[in-house]
Amino acid sequence: MLRFLDAGESHGKCLLGIIEGLPTGLSLNEENINLNLKRRQGGYGRGERMKIEQDRVEILSGLVEGKTIGSPLGLMIKNKDWENWQEKEYPPLTIPRPGHADFAGAIKYGFKDVRKVLERASARQTAMRTAVGSITSSLLEEFNIDIYSYVLRIGQVKAKRIVSFNREVKEEINKSPVYCIDGIASIGMCREIDRAREKGDTLGGVFEVVIAGVPIGLGSYVQWDRRLDARLASALMSIPGAKAVEIGKGIEASEKKGSTIHDEIFAQEESEKDSFRYYRKTNRAGGIEGGITNGEDIVVKAYIKPIPTLINPLRSIDFTTKKRTKAIYQRSDICVVPAASVVGEAVAAWEMAVAFLEKFSGDSLLEIKENYRNYRKRLQKI
Repeated sequence: MLRFLDAGESHGKCLLGIIEGLPTGLSLNEENINLNLKRRQGGYGRGERMKIEQDRVEILSGLVEGKTIGSPLGLMIKNKDWENWQEKEYPPLTIPRPGHADFAGAIKYGFKDVRKVLERASARQTAMRTAVGSITSSLLEEFNIDIYSYVLRIGQVKAKRIVSFNREVKEEINKSPVYCIDGIASIGMCREIDRAREKGDTLGGVFEVVIAGVPIGLGSYVQWDRRLDARLASALMSIPGAKAVEIGKGIEASEKKGSTIHDEIFAQEESEKDSFRYYRKTNRAGGIEGGITNGEDIVVKAYIKPIPTLINPLRSIDFTTKKRTKAIYQRSDICVVPAASVVGEAVAAWEMAVAFLEKFSGDSLLEIKENYRNYRKRLQKI
C-alpha cells in the first residue's frame, strides 16, 4: 500500500514528508523534484514570499545510491522565512478572512488567534505535496505514463485547449509566465492580473491535467471509494482554493443527450494473430468510465477561486470585541492558478501511482514491470 504523511507550518522550520510503499529499485534525483518545486513557485501573479523561498527537497532516508530500498522515504523542505520570524514578535490575529479557513478553523479548535489556523491551512503545505507527487511521477514514467498540466482560464480570459501532448509541448507550457501556450491568451491573462493588482483584488481560474499512456483497468466500480474518478476529484479538491472539479466533458454532458456525448468503441486488428487494439474517436468521458480507466487519456479540470487575502479587505468581525471591522491582510499573491496547476499535476500523479500499484503490486520495480508486461500481453488476447 502506497501512502504518505506530511507535516509543517507556513513559517515553521521546515516541511516534512514520509512516503511508505515505494518499490525497491526506483531511481530518484533530487534535482528533478526541485525543478517541479521551482515551477510551483513560478507563475505571473505570485507574491513576495516566493522571492524569499527557494524550495529544495532533501531526501533523508529510504534512498541508497540514488535508488529506493523499500523503507520509508523521508523528505524535508526548509522554510527560509522561518529565520525572519524569529527576529520579530507578532501580535495575535483575531480577525478572520472571509473565504479562508480562519473563521471555521478557529472555532473548531478553540483558538482566539487565527494565526494558529492559517499557519497549517496555508497553501505552503503544497510544496511538500508537489515533492511527493514528483516522486510518484518518476514511478509512472517507468511505464510511459506522462502527466501534463496547463492553465485554461484566468479571470475572464480563456485559452485554447491543447489537443496533443509531448515533451516539447510541456517545455512550451513552462516557458509561459502563466503556464499557457496560447500566446494571445497568455498576454491577456497577465494584463488581467495587473488590473486586479491595481485594484487590490485577486483572481481565480481553471487548469487542466492530462494523463497520457494510462492502461485499461485502473480503479474499480465495486466500491464507491475505489472509483478512480472519485479519488482524482478528491485529490484536486484538496488543493487550497479548489472549488470544483470536472472530468472529461462532465459539465457539457449534463446538457446533452446520451447519443451525442458517449464515446463509441472500435477495435483494430493488429499484426499478431488474434490481437486487437481498442480505441475511441472521441474522449468526452475523460478516460474513465464506471470509475475505471478505459485506455484513453485522463482529462481533469480544476476550478480555483480567487484567494481570500485582499489588499482591500472584505468585512469581518473581531473575535475579541465581536465588533464589525475589515479582515486582516497578510502578504499574499494576486493569482495562484499557474502554481495550482503544478500542484494539480502532482496530486494527480500520486493518485495514479496508488491505483497503478494496486493493480500491478510488487516489492521491487522489476517485479511490477513483469506484472505489467503480463497484463498487457493478456489484454491483446481479449
